[in-house]
Amino acid sequence: MDKKKIMILGADGYLGWPLSLRMLAKGNEVLGIDNMATRRSVEEVGSTSALPIGSPENRVKAARKKFGGEINLINGDITNHDFLYKSIKEFKPDTIVHFAEQRSAPYSMIDVKHAGYTMTNNIVGTINLIYAIKDLGLNSHIVKMGTMGEFGTPKFDIPEAAFVDVEINGKKDKITTPKWAGSWYHWTKVHDTNNLLFASRLWGITTTDIMQGPVYGTRSSEINSEALFTRFDFDEIWGTVVNRYCVEAALGEPLTPYGKGGQVRGFLSLQDSMDALTLLIENPPEEGEYRTVNQFMELLSVNEIAEIVKAESAKLGIEATIKNVENPRVEAEQHYYNPERKVLPSLGFKLKVKMKDGVGQILKDLMPYKKNIEKYRNVIMPKTKWKA
Repeated sequence: MDKKKIMILGADGYLGWPLSLRMLAKGNEVLGIDNMATRRSVEEVGSTSALPIGSPENRVKAARKKFGGEINLINGDITNHDFLYKSIKEFKPDTIVHFAEQRSAPYSMIDVKHAGYTMTNNIVGTINLIYAIKDLGLNSHIVKMGTMGEFGTPKFDIPEAAFVDVEINGKKDKITTPKWAGSWYHWTKVHDTNNLLFASRLWGITTTDIMQGPVYGTRSSEINSEALFTRFDFDEIWGTVVNRYCVEAALGEPLTPYGKGGQVRGFLSLQDSMDALTLLIENPPEEGEYRTVNQFMELLSVNEIAEIVKAESAKLGIEATIKNVENPRVEAEQHYYNPERKVLPSLGFKLKVKMKDGVGQILKDLMPYKKNIEKYRNVIMPKTKWKA
């Protein structure tokens, strides 16, 4: 594969850092941009990464030592159009991977300040990216990280397509695939999708819009030492369900599915997320095409995940219990869920990590840091509620 110029927006994040390592390891020229907002926001809610992560400077040094190449990591905010425009103009990327958004549903639901920040940060950043590509006349491929949460939990099979055929009052037409998001954060992703689709129709901007399920895990092929760890959040604001359960197990706390626990989502490991992203970067759509990808590997309920974590904990001598707690969210707790998945298999994607194996690795990685994690027990249980 020819060397490419890859720009990663949000390069300091949970997905952004391992993807930066992957692109560097494959011989690409990597420019990362991040305003370090996640580090500040996690501190704001009184939490931390369960695994130690280095400063941006030390991360870059560790990557250089491991792979012999350089990640140029710039501290900058893409809601500043002049900064983003200048960065893209100077680097002229073949691919721009867009992770630079406030990524927590609970954070967006705290209050009006956090909802407004989420809306402004996420939507303005994407609009700035669209206009920079358009005004510079570049053919850069935008790979935007969306979420399966854009769709909600519809009673129809979720298609891997931007448009669907409908009939309303006897009239047939095409409409964008219906979406019903479950938080202000998820609605920003819906707006991003519509804005990118509109820009593609107007100006022929090449886009891969990834509807990704929740990602779990501590390892990818490139992360094999503490110096290269990506962040691992576990609190009620930033920690996704698998990671949160694993920390609860490590601390001897009950695993806490929300509500009835029948909520089904499409999950994938950090390793499989990196493999899928690599395939999509290396196999772009046709120039000017807008491509939708449903990116998940295993459909599981939060109750089923709790049972997996309990079983894997037992193998390590950890006796985990399960205690369903009141659901702070407004969501269906038992529902139909069947997303389509065709694009990645057509590119040759093969599942590498099943959840039971990924959970086992997470638990092993967490145990050496248990003493530090114990200081943050109070941030795990849900306090942010969708309804007063």
